[in-house]
Amino acid sequence: MAVTRTPRERWVEEGLQALAAGGPDAVRVEPLAKALGVTKGGFYWHFEDRQALLDEMLDAWERLSVDVPIEAVDAAGADPRARLRLLSSLATARILDIDLAVRDWARRDPAVATRLRRIDNRRMDYLRSLFRPFCADEAEAEARSLLAFSLWIGNHFIAVDHGDRSRAEVLELAFERLLA
Repeated sequence: MAVTRTPRERWVEEGLQALAAGGPDAVRVEPLAKALGVTKGGFYWHFEDRQALLDEMLDAWERLSVDVPIEAVDAAGADPRARLRLLSSLATARILDIDLAVRDWARRDPAVATRLRRIDNRRMDYLRSLFRPFCADEAEAEARSLLAFSLWIGNHFIAVDHGDRSRAEVLELAFERLLA
């Protein structure tokens, strides 16, 4: 009978969940194995060490938070404003939880900070490419790109009431102003 191994992707996925919940210190082989219902020996079948898993998790996060949304938006082939709306709808809470954990991790790890800067630059470059077609000049495209990116990240750090409006309604109003 063949031995069934936990797929490498499951270790990465479980690692990303641990990262989102407790930061990089929560990404430990033994608790991951327990969460997956396997022995920690299976980990070493796929990864040389914990650092190899962390590196692969960052690769997976980049694919999930940058490559996949860009591919989906580009495949839509719609006008730039519609593409921006689609991009906004693809920004899920799960991706954001991982993103915020990576940002916190980058504050303490220069290699992660370098990677985060590269990924944020990719995101901003893509936003610029979507805003440019309907902005009067480069400065306007830059400002709108930064505001859109800031809305996505910063919104989760602001604890404020919006009267009769929900947070979702206010975010939609703010985003529509960026597309005007």
